Amino acid sequence: MSTQDSPIEAGHDDASDEARLIGLVQQVRADHLLGGTTDPVLMLRTRLRDAGIELDDSHFDALVAQVTN
Repeated sequence: MSTQDSPIEAGHDDASDEARLIGLVQQVRADHLLGGTTDPVLMLRTRLRDAGIELDDSHFDALVAQVTN
């Protein structure tokens, strides 16, 4: 039996990593501001992992500042 482990829509992988990163930060920030998450750092870490985006600690910390400020 096969499973669907990734999007199958046409164009799902057209965005650059930087564009995907910007989108993730915007989504997590909006969720945080709207009260949709009590732990925006964990949410950002999870979303990055799910998207397959790896960052060094300083880059991650800079994104956390964007989400929480």
